[in-house]
Amino acid sequence: MRGPLDEAIEAEYRMLTGATAVVEMARAAGLELAGGEEWNDPMRATTAGVGDLIKTAVAAGARRVIVGVGGSATTDGGLGCIRALEPHARLAGVELVVACDVSTTFVDAADLFAPQKGASPAQVALLHRRLERLAQVYEDEHGVDVRDIPGSGAAGGLAGGLAAIGAELVPGFDLVAEATGLADRIERADLVATGEGFLDEQSLRGKVVGGVLELAEAAGVPALVVVGRVVEGMRPGLRVVSLVDRFGEERALADTLSCVEAVLRAELSGPDS
Repeated sequence: MRGPLDEAIEAEYRMLTGATAVVEMARAAGLELAGGEEWNDPMRATTAGVGDLIKTAVAAGARRVIVGVGGSATTDGGLGCIRALEPHARLAGVELVVACDVSTTFVDAADLFAPQKGASPAQVALLHRRLERLAQVYEDEHGVDVRDIPGSGAAGGLAGGLAAIGAELVPGFDLVAEATGLADRIERADLVATGEGFLDEQSLRGKVVGGVLELAEAAGVPALVVVGRVVEGMRPGLRVVSLVDRFGEERALADTLSCVEAVLRAELSGPDS
């Protein structure tokens, strides 16, 4: 299996019942595998290994492949993955579903996400132009214009590349929420807690935090967001606890679980505890 910088790696996928496979793209093309922002090569990082995983799952009998896209090292527009899947006739009769957590469109992926993957301003400009050219290539080769498809910019455009060969892009939160019956669970709850490492406005646009808060609001259940850090000026009225602010950075990073537990205990005990 190929990693994000074309190194040899081992990666796993999961086969569910009903010939459905789940592929997490970060297992093969994740920023962590590339050594993080500092060691990543954003111009060279490839999604080829994601194509290898999908191909392996299909060869094992998968007729539906769900691809989770997040935490990527790549801004290759999915080209590595698409090329790895050739000939695309191997995908005949296979349903490809891409679970996205952003609505970012294809070309915008470079400007919004490439800096987080180690790209300099000059590299961002090059990646932007590369995605523009690639969008035209996809339209010419596959008859699909990925430029304005919501979510096509997820994982540096991997979602758009898969859309070009017939994949359906769906909100990842909705997919998981439906599978787990989350709305019903929330309706029976007294308090809903959600969170992530860094809370900003993107967290409320298609990601888990935003989805959970919408369901909680619809059910009339109070919600608490527990995060590592929070950007200043977040939406007024949102109940947010920053672990770094409450416990200090050292403890918040080294003992995150106990910090979260302490916050929830205090919340459930009430102000007089």
